[in-house]
Amino acid sequence: MDITLDQFQAVDMRVGKIVAVEDFPEARTPSLKLTIDFGPEIGTKRSSAHLPEFYEKDELIGRQIVAVVNFPPLRIAGFKSEVLVLGAIQANDRVILLEPDSESELGAPIA
Repeated sequence: MDITLDQFQAVDMRVGKIVAVEDFPEARTPSLKLTIDFGPEIGTKRSSAHLPEFYEKDELIGRQIVAVVNFPPLRIAGFKSEVLVLGAIQANDRVILLEPDSESELGAPIA
């Protein structure tokens, strides 16, 4: 399905830093609860992410990621997921988080 440039530009993707990670045993698939700092303009948001098979919790803390910040919140097993963390899904279903290749300002928009 094709989208227009206007539709793409409506997706607000920003750089954030994971500041806390918790197990999420209530989720249907193995997941983690992430707390992500997007800087002063957006603040701190939470997300559920299907990552525990691919990343250790302690290696996620402090990592910069890219997330969509303007989707409506989604309830997952009673948890309010506010942003969508972006990752590349490999042929074996491994998720590789998208992140800046060097340290970026928190909240920086992705163009």
